[in-house]
Amino acid sequence: LVPIIEPEILMDGDHDIERTAEVAEEVLAAVYKACDLNDVYLEGSLLKPNMIVPGSDWKGSITAQEIGYMTVRTLERRVPSSVPGIMFLSGGMSEEEASCNLMEMNKIKRKGPWSLSFSYGRALQQSALKSWLGKEENLKAGQDALLARARANGQAALGKYVPGSEPSLDAQGTFEKGYKY
Repeated sequence: LVPIIEPEILMDGDHDIERTAEVAEEVLAAVYKACDLNDVYLEGSLLKPNMIVPGSDWKGSITAQEIGYMTVRTLERRVPSSVPGIMFLSGGMSEEEASCNLMEMNKIKRKGPWSLSFSYGRALQQSALKSWLGKEENLKAGQDALLARARANGQAALGKYVPGSEPSLDAQGTFEKGYKY
């Protein structure tokens, strides 16, 4: 068994990226304190967080480079180096947005030795679902769309993705305001 630690912070609100980073640092500090108190074997665990982004109602603009920097900075401040991998949630971002942000994180020289990769659901599957539509005759198109996004994210995990080089039918993303689990 692999403990997967998933402290998702929802994107609702008009806060800036600094506030998201501040909250994420507090949450990660509490999570890893609890892991220590409960003797969680961190070397055998994975962290599955959201990326550090401003709130969904924030009125400014931000680049993938800024998101990558703030995410890595937050991780370096709070995630123990014994954690081998960090697999990001897409948090309602578009497929392309999630790939570009992941790529930027992996271009940064960082202190933490972790593997930075993806555990997307929606940002990996949207184009495939829109291509397939549950119809047998669209099966190949759906498979091709899934393969394209898998290639994009595989390259992003290496810091080598070329934005726009893989097709995507998910320009809007799948963020849902006030989402309830």
